[in-house]
Amino acid sequence: MLEDAGRLIDAAARSNAAEAERGAPDSDSKQNNNGDRKRKGAPLDFQPRHRNQRGERGGASNDRKRHKKGDMGRGEYFRDAPDKREKTNASREKRLEGKGPNYGTQFSKEEIDAEERRPKRKVAVLIGYSGTGYKGMQISASEKTIEGDLFNAFIAAGAISKANADDPKKASLVRCARTDKGVHAAGNMISLKLIVEDEDIVSKINHHLSPQIRIWGIERTIGSFSCYQACDSRWYEYLIPSHAFLPPHPSSWLAKKLEAGADEAGDRVQYESRQAEVNGFWDRVDRDDIEPVLASLDADIRDDVIKALRGEDETDAHASHELSTTTLDTEVPAQQTSPEDDHHLRLRAATKKLRLAYTSAKRRYRIEQQRIDQIQAALDKFVGTSNFHNYTVQKTYNDPSAKRHIKSFVVNKRPVLIGDGPDEEKSEWLSLKIHGQSFMMHQIRKMIGMVTLLVRCGSDLSTLDKSLTPARFSIPKVPGLGLLLERPVFDSYNELQAVKHGREKLDFGKFETELEEFKQREIYQRIFREEEERNEFGKFFTHVDNFKEPYFLYVTSKGL
Repeated sequence: MLEDAGRLIDAAARSNAAEAERGAPDSDSKQNNNGDRKRKGAPLDFQPRHRNQRGERGGASNDRKRHKKGDMGRGEYFRDAPDKREKTNASREKRLEGKGPNYGTQFSKEEIDAEERRPKRKVAVLIGYSGTGYKGMQISASEKTIEGDLFNAFIAAGAISKANADDPKKASLVRCARTDKGVHAAGNMISLKLIVEDEDIVSKINHHLSPQIRIWGIERTIGSFSCYQACDSRWYEYLIPSHAFLPPHPSSWLAKKLEAGADEAGDRVQYESRQAEVNGFWDRVDRDDIEPVLASLDADIRDDVIKALRGEDETDAHASHELSTTTLDTEVPAQQTSPEDDHHLRLRAATKKLRLAYTSAKRRYRIEQQRIDQIQAALDKFVGTSNFHNYTVQKTYNDPSAKRHIKSFVVNKRPVLIGDGPDEEKSEWLSLKIHGQSFMMHQIRKMIGMVTLLVRCGSDLSTLDKSLTPARFSIPKVPGLGLLLERPVFDSYNELQAVKHGREKLDFGKFETELEEFKQREIYQRIFREEEERNEFGKFFTHVDNFKEPYFLYVTSKGL
């Protein structure tokens, strides 16, 4: 056996020598040979699956090559990696060329050297903002963000030195809660290192900010403080017009399904009792507001107007849109208007008139206390620890991260009137406040979407309990327009670290007066104006009521 082994070793050595004499292959060939050698003996029809076919990360093509970094040792990889100083210098050059991020300031070496050195301290910055016109909270190199404006204001006020003015990472900036595009926050927090020796530093920073972003206060913290890690829970508020809880119009597809489902399930009496306080609302609107408008229309467009308004005639609506686009771009002499174009113009004007009548009637609606009690009963079912896999995206019931704890969910029993003019012309809005440890993507908007659907459709609230089980539900998310971050909570830090190290507690309550005034001026009024201009809630519920698919029919008496 030893002799056989010796002969095999000699043969292998002679083969290697022969390959060396023919010349070493290039790196690509070497990688291919390595790959082939590793797969030697595999069937000819075997092809390793691409990593992406297994749902893994990685974009290398299946060309029997290993990834370049996979062939490197750790030392070789880090020796070939670009130097951090070179990357920083390249970033500065891009900024000087106008290609860098739209936040921060690049000062010259002379300006940096001439600046007086002052100590920077770890602080918590309590802020509030209206998200309108911003691409979210988190700083971005190419978009207008809340953090970008804040960082620039810190620099202008002297709270960040010129040496650190080119990169937020140098100030160790951390956000407590990220908000998306257009979402507001009455209270949020960032933690970072700032120069806070000036007593009027807060007013200096606010001077360099737009009125829709405010600094409430700056508090010294312990050196290891991170507002993201120290946050125990968060309060969110959602504003929704009370007419969102009106039942679907009797002519809508969903309303017809609700009526049929109640009869088929033998639930007619209970269904009508759940809708008792809004019974007859649409009949009165049709009689007092809509019929006079219809009577004033020409007979040849009356039926088309009703269909177009309720989304039943997509062809006419599309043609009307095309016509409006054409008339905006091209001036057409009156004598050249065809009968078909004239029909569409009259249809468009009449539809707008009828839609305004419906909108005006909904704004006059004032919700009954019985309806608010139904909303609260539905919200109470979310309190506690539950599995919210149906209230986010791409999560299953077995995913542990789908479990979340809700501390409270309350609707304010006193609606607020928002708008201009006398009270009867204002819209009534409800405030829903939720307090939870943490939330997943779209979770709050889907929770409110479920409650709104069940209440407005006169559904049995036990349907909500089933949505927290493994059963799958399609839940629409209400518009993001009404969502705002009320404030984060730092009870653990306040009770332990702040007391131990003699630091001020992080509490938004001390700024309650300023915060409420800001909400009324910069957030509530903006939400109302956006709804006035874009009719987000009206469009959303019209779409849901006329969505001719079975996804939302769990709201009927028959259930899933």
